[in-house]
Amino acid sequence: MSSRPRLHPLQALYGAHERAAGLPVVDHYAGVEARMRKALELQGSMADDALFDVTLDLEDGAPVGGEAEQAQLVAELVMSPANRFGRVGARIHPLHHACFRPDLETLIGRAGERLAYVMVPKVRNAAELADAAALIRRTCLAHGVSRRLPVHALVETHGALHEVFALAALPAVESLSFGLMDFVSAHHGAIPAPAMAGIGQFRHPLVQRAKLEIAAACHAAGKVASHCVVTEFKDERLLADAARQAARELGFARMWSIHPNQIRPILAAFAPDPDEVEIAGEILLTAQEADWGPTAHRGALQDRASYRYHWHVLERASRTGRVLPEPVRAAFFPRLARAAAGAAAGA
Repeated sequence: MSSRPRLHPLQALYGAHERAAGLPVVDHYAGVEARMRKALELQGSMADDALFDVTLDLEDGAPVGGEAEQAQLVAELVMSPANRFGRVGARIHPLHHACFRPDLETLIGRAGERLAYVMVPKVRNAAELADAAALIRRTCLAHGVSRRLPVHALVETHGALHEVFALAALPAVESLSFGLMDFVSAHHGAIPAPAMAGIGQFRHPLVQRAKLEIAAACHAAGKVASHCVVTEFKDERLLADAARQAARELGFARMWSIHPNQIRPILAAFAPDPDEVEIAGEILLTAQEADWGPTAHRGALQDRASYRYHWHVLERASRTGRVLPEPVRAAFFPRLARAAAGAAAGA
């Protein structure tokens, strides 16, 4: 056994610029005040860390003529104690909308230090998103917000899809989401209505192509691909099927929710199976003992490439609230280990 200090997987397996962004796997949208407050309450009560992000909606959530009041409300909620984990973002108006700059002034001016990200909708091309990101940055600096506020963007136009690799490569961008309904509508009836709903959205080739392009672009740039909404919020079985396909067949790392009942099924669908977690833990604990050199597990060679894969399994388990074996928690997730010890002591 080596006498050298045991390196964490993040130290041993990745260079300074190799890590992809890690975000909660659920992005929960709310635009009506009662639902926004309920979402924050649920986020704060489900676990000791944010199992889902909350995106407060200034675009579709604001009544016509009430955009300024909606922005003030969202800023207030971001700054409130209800934002327990600092994982509350906001969807603003598109860059070409008259409310884009007022949205930024209100949100960043009042809540820039606590805002998790800004979602920019209806992006038309990479140059437009770069302009939006630059305005967001300038607004932050003007209000004394030194941190770089992450930018999320919705790919829902032909132009954005055409330049999706350039969108994902922008340094300010953390995540890209697919805007299914606007994308289908932009085809002027060439894509039938069933492709906007349920499992139908996984069957039309043009929609499938768009999703695959977004996922591929995000993975290439180390960003997070976020799958679109399932509008049938009362059908949990349909939602679970859609979430499994998004996670396991299309390569998405995150998915939208529009109703509290959708959050747990998405978490379950994106979570690794228990046997995957067990195997990943065994492999990485053995690798750490071997100073991350090649090892064998159940008769198969393991090396740094497979170690990275199994680390992603453990990370995904942690982000989806799965219980990790105690040796894995202690070795790789010390904060979770401390929380578990504290809970046991208080029991």
